[in-house]
Amino acid sequence: MEEDFSFLDHFSAVSSTVKSVLGLAESLQVTLKSEPTVEEKGLIDAVIEPVEYTFIIRNEDLKQMLESNKDSAKLDAMKRIVGMIAKGKNASELFPAVVKNVASKNIEIKKLVYVYLVRYAEEQQDLALLSISTFQRALKDPNQLIRASALRVLSSIRVPIIVPIMMLAIKEASADLSPYVRKNAAHAIQKLYSLDPEQKEMLIEVIEKLLKDKSTLVAGSVVMAFEEVCPDRIDLIHRNYRKLCNLLVDVEEWGQVVIIHMLTRYARTQFVSPWKEDDNLEENSEKNFYDSDEEQKDKTDKRKVPYAMDPDHRLLIRNTKPLLQSRNAAVVMAVAQLYWHLSPKSEAGIISKSLVRLLRSNREVQYIVLQNIATMSIQRKGMFEPYLKSFYVRSTDPTMIKTLKLEILTNLANEANISTLLREFQTYVKSQDKQFAAATIQAIGRCATNISEVTDTCLNGLVCLLSNRDEIVVAESVVVIKKLLQMQPAQHGEIIKHMAKLLDSITVPVARASILWLLGENCERVPKIAPDVLRKMAKSFTSEDDLVKLQILNLGAKLYLTNSKQTKLLTQYILNLGKYDQNYDIRDRTRFIRQLIVPNEKSGALSKYAKKIFLAQKPAPLLESPFKERDHFQLGTLSHTLNIKASGYLELSNWPEVAPDPSVRNVEVIESAKQWTSISGKAKKVKADEKFYSESEEDASDSNSDSESESGSESEDEGKEEGSSEESDEYSSDESDSESDLDNKNQVVKHKSKITEESDSDDDEKTNAKLKSSDSSESSSIEESSSDSESDTESDYESRKPSKKEEKKTWPERQTNKKDVSLLDLDDFNPVSTPVAVLTPAISPALIADLEGLNLSASSPVINVSTPVFVPMKTHELLHRMSGKGLAASYHFPRQPCIFGDQMVSVQVTLNNTTDQKIENIHLSDKKLPSGMKMHVFSPIESLEPGGSITVAMGIDFCDSTQTACFQLCTKDDCFNVNIQPPVGELLLPVAMSEKDFRREQGMLTGMNETSAIIIASPQNSTPPVILQKIVNVANLGIVPSGQDNIHRFAAKTVHSGSLMLVTVELKEGSTAQLIINTEKTVIGSILLRELKPVLSQG
Repeated sequence: MEEDFSFLDHFSAVSSTVKSVLGLAESLQVTLKSEPTVEEKGLIDAVIEPVEYTFIIRNEDLKQMLESNKDSAKLDAMKRIVGMIAKGKNASELFPAVVKNVASKNIEIKKLVYVYLVRYAEEQQDLALLSISTFQRALKDPNQLIRASALRVLSSIRVPIIVPIMMLAIKEASADLSPYVRKNAAHAIQKLYSLDPEQKEMLIEVIEKLLKDKSTLVAGSVVMAFEEVCPDRIDLIHRNYRKLCNLLVDVEEWGQVVIIHMLTRYARTQFVSPWKEDDNLEENSEKNFYDSDEEQKDKTDKRKVPYAMDPDHRLLIRNTKPLLQSRNAAVVMAVAQLYWHLSPKSEAGIISKSLVRLLRSNREVQYIVLQNIATMSIQRKGMFEPYLKSFYVRSTDPTMIKTLKLEILTNLANEANISTLLREFQTYVKSQDKQFAAATIQAIGRCATNISEVTDTCLNGLVCLLSNRDEIVVAESVVVIKKLLQMQPAQHGEIIKHMAKLLDSITVPVARASILWLLGENCERVPKIAPDVLRKMAKSFTSEDDLVKLQILNLGAKLYLTNSKQTKLLTQYILNLGKYDQNYDIRDRTRFIRQLIVPNEKSGALSKYAKKIFLAQKPAPLLESPFKERDHFQLGTLSHTLNIKASGYLELSNWPEVAPDPSVRNVEVIESAKQWTSISGKAKKVKADEKFYSESEEDASDSNSDSESESGSESEDEGKEEGSSEESDEYSSDESDSESDLDNKNQVVKHKSKITEESDSDDDEKTNAKLKSSDSSESSSIEESSSDSESDTESDYESRKPSKKEEKKTWPERQTNKKDVSLLDLDDFNPVSTPVAVLTPAISPALIADLEGLNLSASSPVINVSTPVFVPMKTHELLHRMSGKGLAASYHFPRQPCIFGDQMVSVQVTLNNTTDQKIENIHLSDKKLPSGMKMHVFSPIESLEPGGSITVAMGIDFCDSTQTACFQLCTKDDCFNVNIQPPVGELLLPVAMSEKDFRREQGMLTGMNETSAIIIASPQNSTPPVILQKIVNVANLGIVPSGQDNIHRFAAKTVHSGSLMLVTVELKEGSTAQLIINTEKTVIGSILLRELKPVLSQG
């Protein structure tokens, strides 16, 4: 850059020299050539257009850098080009030079090239088409970012000829292993649809497939595609409704907004109105006069059908409630409109506090939120009355915010707070913002209209404002007073006289017209003043505004009809002036009035009724909020903001009278009530001479497969899926999600190895023989845990049902080795467990191809839970002795597998009696657990002696989250609210695995599943024993043997879902170290990283 500018300075100096020489030659009358030389032209151009020349030089410089053989130069050029784009500069001239680097092997260069191409592919379509083969190859690149970027560029080339290529690319990307690529596939669907709407049916198939995806990264994008392509296909949402409700909390913020708006429309079509109960109460309060008591009783009985909210309706309302605390204003607004349109009126009040919180945001957010509050406050004042002071106007607020706050304050005005509001309004009238002051006067007029008790007070206050120095305030006061006087015209003759005197000083046309209208309406009450005012107006008629002229004509007509002796000539004079006025409206009005009030031969029958026409009683104006008309638009939409139906607006349908069939949202699951009863020991014994599969069981399974338990639907929040019953041939023809293939393969391996181990015992040989014979006689299928193929057959479901006898045999085995999975392990099929695939004789060809790369030999790695390396004795206070009236309680985590359930965290609670009296009946009650969380409480303690202590065990399923479990610790006389919140390190169980297995699993958990940080470690913290001690003290991790001294590896699995948690500490040169965590549970991984960083760093 400095060289360029010095070059220009040099040229400008030379050009000045040339100019001086030319001037000298002219003075000496030396003859020169008429045409300058090429060099002179270059010098002149450099001086005249230095900016353009500099830009050309820069572009040439960038082109040379892009054609360089060095990646560093290309990377630097691409960074500068992307920077130019970010600043809004046009870089389209560089397209040929940039597109050459699309095949670069450098990942960073390739990423920036794709960013550039996404921006300019639509403008330079011909050049982009030349590289389409490169984009197609990039769709199969190992790097997920490159695959996604290639799809984005491909969808940005808006040429109809490549629609088939785009369609194929979208289909392949929708089955990609990476959720990020699938997300971009959903984005590409909208672009392809806008390019070629005829592809709608094929795109709907892709949308249907992506809707089954359980990744939170994909959910928002595919719902957006659904809204753009086929918003009327509600049937696609039925089976995914509960999953979307449960995933909502973990979806990205803008995805949450889209999903909430879509679910709002869905709910209005599928559920009955929750407001029916209120309507029924109002109807029941009225009794027809001619109805007999019996008829009235029959009607009452019909209306008394209690309203029961659909569980799915409640699920949506419950799962959106936490989002009211979101940091994103759009999410809070979306939830608020959902509660407004869907929730019972008694529950809608919780949104008011969240909306008021948003008023601390920037002015744009305030404007939208206040508009929606203004609409809400018209129908339900009580929601925002407690926050009245939050709507007081600040001096720093812009006019648009002030006006909206004023509107809300007016809507909230009632007899209780009107005195406070009027004092506030008095301050607003004195504002320097004249537009706001005028709006305040209108608000006072509305308050006077709506609250009869303060009408006179407001009117007197407005009359006082007539003496204000500000003309705008006076004019607005006149307009409002005119409207108020229409309500009680007979009582305010003095005010009319006072306003007539103001005509000499007021110049605002609207105010002058209002005064003239008032005088005309009340001309009989002021017989002396009205004619004199008409005389004055006749003098200034030609210079008045058109609006005032029309009112002068009306006043003259009314006085002619009521006091013709004094005003006949004056009125005719005004009519003659109006006859030749420049405005045709005034000329037309003049002709109409003349024919109506001045009788002549041509006058029709209408002239007889002139007095009734002009002096008819006018209805008082109804002062209403301008936001009253907006309530038919959905809150939070552009249409509501503009008060006009915008393009693409989807109207909310009315509530159905009868709810559609709720079973369409059921997703068949593999667990049934029989398994729960068998676990609790209540199942009936299977007779020895009966077959393993009895007909009654099969019938029961058919009936149970159509219903879904509430706990099953809630478990999706933690990434669990609900299986659907399909035929095996349908499954084999369906396209499976590649992301879940590895999980399925691992599960198949574990099942096969487990079946091999169990075949050693005689009892298990018989069981396997029965299973084998049964499987050979029925059609079988393999259940997938992917998002787009959730299926399981009845034969697999029945094959997992054991008898009570067999269950007892396998119970000790499950305690000793919890990682191994047996066909008879009933605990593996609880509602929140991941469905396990069982290898059966009938395998589809597609699955065989997927399993080709697996090694099913006995050397296949099996990851087992190991004993904890270290058990910290740190205790946490559960109940202080002062709060517990002498009962003290503390708890700690023993880091042992829980005996109450494989998915529960073991917790030991120590109770101490610090009083001198016996404490009786210590027990737990009133569990308030988040969705999906479970707790196994300890048995009630009959008594605890004075000074005594007892330790009891309990189990809590935290669902792989650090949410707090709230419950009550009760005694015979008292109950105390307590809670347990687990450290993230206690949600893990250590696992034993080899370094090779660790690296293999780590390679499968990269990209989005990897979080890392660079830490500065002190020298004393860099030794292996110290690192080991510090890490296992924070988290329950197992140690993985490492062949490198500078790398330390740790492994564990989450208690609830069994997801691997891999931790690597790599010591770098100097005092730095890199901490890497690989896990599917990215939230837990991030929290663990945050807790380990300060432990390993200095200080």
